[in-house]
Amino acid sequence: MSNKSKKNGGPRRPVLVSLGERIREVRHRQGYTQAALAEALDLSVAYVSLIERGGRNPPYTTVVAIARALDVPTARIVVDE
Repeated sequence: MSNKSKKNGGPRRPVLVSLGERIREVRHRQGYTQAALAEALDLSVAYVSLIERGGRNPPYTTVVAIARALDVPTARIVVDE
């Protein structure tokens, strides 16, 4: 793998950016701050921020935990509508 594809996130990057945008949108609608969500999940604010910016590929269990913390079906943040 070239350094260029590592740097820009490769083919998964758009999927991760979309996931992060959906998480951020639901979080805003629910009135949560990143700090409040991070605390509910026992994660760092920095990690939540990275997920929302598409900078991390969270494990499925974390995605499910985020959905539960935001009280939405997991599909709401996973499925690209």
